[in-house]
Amino acid sequence: MAGSSFGTIFKLVTFGESHGQVIGGIIEGVPSNIEIDLSMIQDELNKRKPGQSKITSPRKENDTVELLSGLMEGKTTGAPIGFTIKNQNQKSADYSHLKNTYRPSHADLTYEKKYGIRDYRGGGRSSARETACRVVAGAIAKQILKDTGITFTTYVNQIGPLKIDKLKNYSTEEIERNLCRCPDEQLASQMEDLILDVKSKGDTVGGCIQGIINNVPIGLGEPIFDKLNAELGKAMLSINAVKGFEIGSGFSASSMFGSEHNDTINSDLSTSTNNSGGVQGGISNGMPITYKVGFKPVATLMKDQKSIDKDGQEVTIQGKGRHDPCVLPRAVPIVEAMAAIVILDFFLRQKANSIN
Repeated sequence: MAGSSFGTIFKLVTFGESHGQVIGGIIEGVPSNIEIDLSMIQDELNKRKPGQSKITSPRKENDTVELLSGLMEGKTTGAPIGFTIKNQNQKSADYSHLKNTYRPSHADLTYEKKYGIRDYRGGGRSSARETACRVVAGAIAKQILKDTGITFTTYVNQIGPLKIDKLKNYSTEEIERNLCRCPDEQLASQMEDLILDVKSKGDTVGGCIQGIINNVPIGLGEPIFDKLNAELGKAMLSINAVKGFEIGSGFSASSMFGSEHNDTINSDLSTSTNNSGGVQGGISNGMPITYKVGFKPVATLMKDQKSIDKDGQEVTIQGKGRHDPCVLPRAVPIVEAMAAIVILDFFLRQKANSIN
């Protein structure tokens, strides 16, 4: 199977299935002599893991990461870092009724038609369980970037019709003080009520995550196919359930005039506005990189849905298993991890170009 790796210098390869023994990964291109705080990696995983609150999937996983290589006495050796995370709470019987049927808006049909076989237990390789591996790599990437001053702010800014309209750098404390990871306390309370209401009806709801990357130096990214914004878009669109990505003014730019949209350059090289979202011509311009990621509602509903079986016969699929009524709160660390992986990869690429 192709497509299980991401990155050029800082590269992550992931493996494992939702209901297999473990999931895990190998991270290449890690600089040597970097101190790694294992508790920080685990903290990031804890934000993503299931069973953390009443508005997430009830599946219980400790998601304890075990680093197998690439570290000595708490520092990176420059060798690939290998790691695993055990799957401890699989309930494969919840999926036995799906062995010969295809769930609406899942990868069941496309996966089987492509490979001639599929793991129907929780989606196998297509499951969002794989994203835990990305969180590990992202946590390591952020620690490598620590001395650069680059920081990441990521939060839920919309669930259903409820959204924050104003872009702002919120603190981690503000983001983490409620179940929704929305820094607006009043709106977060409404979001929680909406998710619980949707859950009680056996339905699901989508939303958006806002990301801001501060203190990115000028010069990251390449002007043609390896644009920084293009790589960020690829990173985000590779996350399960993501249906949209925009940077800076995004789709709203299509209704603006150039005289409104252009970012005037100041004498200190900053810009008076940031409609470009920190990237111009595919290269970072030193302004904050601002982006938004749109998630669809979870496709698994706790209610009956019409579909077909392998023979093309119409069937009714019953909603079973343990699933999120809304993925947004658990997706925040995943989005931030992918952003960190992209930024570090380009940072290392730029460093390599400078040496040459």
